[in-house]
Amino acid sequence: MATQLPSAPKIGMVSLGCPKALVDSERILTRLRADGYAMSPDYAGADVVLVNTCGFLDSAKEESLAAIGEAIAENGRVIVTGCMGNEAEAIRARFPDVLAVTGAHQYEDVVGAVHEAAPPTQGPFVDLIPQPSGPLPDVKLTPRHYSYLKISEGCNHACSFCIIPQLRGKLASRRIDAVLREAEKLVAGGTRELLVISQDTSAYGVDTRHEPRDFHGCEVRAHMTDLARELGQLSTPDGTRPWVRLHYVYPYPHVDAVIPLMADGLLTPYLDIPFQHASPSVLKAMKRPANEARVLERLREWRAICPDIAIRSSFVVGFPGESDADFEYLLEWLEEAQLDRVGAFRFEPVEGAAANDLPGAVPPDVTEDRYARLMELTAKISAKKLQAKVGRALPVIIDDVGEPDEDGDIGATGRSQADAPEIDGNVFLRDVAAELKPGDIVNVLIEDADEHDLFGVPTAD
Repeated sequence: MATQLPSAPKIGMVSLGCPKALVDSERILTRLRADGYAMSPDYAGADVVLVNTCGFLDSAKEESLAAIGEAIAENGRVIVTGCMGNEAEAIRARFPDVLAVTGAHQYEDVVGAVHEAAPPTQGPFVDLIPQPSGPLPDVKLTPRHYSYLKISEGCNHACSFCIIPQLRGKLASRRIDAVLREAEKLVAGGTRELLVISQDTSAYGVDTRHEPRDFHGCEVRAHMTDLARELGQLSTPDGTRPWVRLHYVYPYPHVDAVIPLMADGLLTPYLDIPFQHASPSVLKAMKRPANEARVLERLREWRAICPDIAIRSSFVVGFPGESDADFEYLLEWLEEAQLDRVGAFRFEPVEGAAANDLPGAVPPDVTEDRYARLMELTAKISAKKLQAKVGRALPVIIDDVGEPDEDGDIGATGRSQADAPEIDGNVFLRDVAAELKPGDIVNVLIEDADEHDLFGVPTAD
């Protein structure tokens, strides 16, 4: 009589917050799957539910608490992890029935809590499942064709509005050879776009004094420029280069060295730089670098080297002490900077942040007015920049292909090199080929544009 294997316990996952937290979720699920667990797509089928929380802003904390409450109501067996896990007492006070609470990127603690709550199936057949031997996140929570590549944890900055160092610690860079091996495996497995993420990509390797490692017989430093150059050498199985997109890049002087790599086609011509503001007095209160005039000069230099470079950034309005003059300065700076993609945030006091004690709180109605004016200006800048692309043929990576309409025409949604997934715009395509699939990169003739998106048709070539 055949031995019937016991069914594997199932894990549900709710992942909130930034892409860095999404990578944490992938690694937790990869480890659990290697331990014999199965994944559940819903609450009902899960033996335990993991909620990976965000604790950066009060609004994010409320979203995390709501997700925990929903998981408890729908399932009842909940383990909390992530950035808000540092506030275990507050979580337990609100939800005393949670099974365990762990902090950000505490993988072993999370796995141990799951083992205790829903023990892995025991038996010689299950116990032979191999543990993962490398950092590759075998469980992906993104589509197959793009992947986040996390190169470090933590941050050495002491920005007055931020508590990331309290949540995730000081900068801790991964070994350069481990990062590059993971990138190779991702590309070999179907990734067509790598999104490099960290809290401060420009500072990569500072904590290890840019320790060199051997990679394919060559010595490579743990440095952003070396990393970018090596990533630019990768090839997909069909011999093409994947897109390599750099996020969270502080504008240190050595960033200048990656712009020629973009001009040469080795890197995607895109930089995500968290400027946060432009007024020197506000930047000083934020404890941020305040050489905004030199930044404008460097933007001009970058565009001279790589005319297609897209610069995205985010800004905070309503920061304590921000005067009318400070805000007008920011608007004038944005007019001159002509950034391609801009996000804005209304200042929120975050428990534990030094900015909470600063004088000059900005009234909510003033903050709201400034937010609306900033978004109106940046939308006009974006619309003008996108309109200039009408008539051009641009490479577009496909994210989704629709069903044929009543006439048999098929549409698709993709992104240009100026658009990161989830945060930037889209390219909407008409009359695409039936064999088109997510991850394909096609040339698209741009026919129209609005404030945020492009519209076009694949070219014949």
